[in-house]
Amino acid sequence: MSTDLIGYVYSVVIIVGGVMGFVTKGSLMSGVMGVGSGLLAGFAAYRSSQDPRQWGLSMLVACLLFFLMSARFIQSGKIFPAGVVASLSFLMIIKCLYVALSQDKSPRATS
Repeated sequence: MSTDLIGYVYSVVIIVGGVMGFVTKGSLMSGVMGVGSGLLAGFAAYRSSQDPRQWGLSMLVACLLFFLMSARFIQSGKIFPAGVVASLSFLMIIKCLYVALSQDKSPRATS
């Protein structure tokens, strides 16, 4: 069993970003959504740590954050936080695709 370290780091970065948005800008929505999506990403990392074939939730969270934050980046033109989160989410999508495509597809013999 291998730990999804990349997934855990991603979730912590999302949580810290949400807390920073709340503390610095007073944005309750940033705090709630950052912590909520970070916790969901952390749960997804926990699931994929238990079974690497459980990458779907990680992919879903990364895709949602990628599309949402890409739209915000295009709208605002601000690198931080929208561009950074969109970039990290894109990297998570690539990681999930790698895991999905590198899985053993052959049926296992049971004895």
